[in-house]
Amino acid sequence: MSDAEISPIAFWEDHYQAMSPLTNGIPGKILVRFTEHLSPGKALELGCGRGDDAVWLAKKGWQVTALDLSSRALEYARANASRAGVDGNIAFTQHDLTQSFPQGQYDLIVASFLESPLTFDRFTIFRAAFDRIAPGGMLLITSHAKPPCWGKHADRPFLSAKEAFSQLEPVPEGWEIVFCDDVSRVMKGPQGQESDVSDSVIALRRAV
Repeated sequence: MSDAEISPIAFWEDHYQAMSPLTNGIPGKILVRFTEHLSPGKALELGCGRGDDAVWLAKKGWQVTALDLSSRALEYARANASRAGVDGNIAFTQHDLTQSFPQGQYDLIVASFLESPLTFDRFTIFRAAFDRIAPGGMLLITSHAKPPCWGKHADRPFLSAKEAFSQLEPVPEGWEIVFCDDVSRVMKGPQGQESDVSDSVIALRRAV
């Protein structure tokens, strides 16, 4: 079956149906690294999954809007937020970013591994985010640059941070590159195996 014949919603519903609703509660290391020093404000997460990053931001005092295409993922995320006692600080919303981008202004927009084996134009989504970030706000994009060798899609082409940044250009005036590079780490697999992986990280800040 080709990508065009697969419904993205059905794909992601099946994906999360096969997963446990519980998580380890650990936020992404890149998110923590680039946002833990920021003053809390309004945050938007594009593709929240089971909610660990949104929960962490809410615990830090952010008012979070967390989006996902999958209703199953949002169900898990809401439950995780409730267990953490921060469900009042997060608005979980089902949203198809290929059709529209949320309204409003945000101090932080986060996209952590907003990727799919199905074809979609994620860079159009990222470019739309520029207009939704308040002065002084940050856009943080983390993607796979080198996935683990045991992954289902290890043979797919992935972009380095610099290659990904070129897909965002031209960046509007008044934006500063905080960071644009690949970050390496060691990842443990389901059978305890280890693999060197790297993530492409793009952090941009809008001038005040």
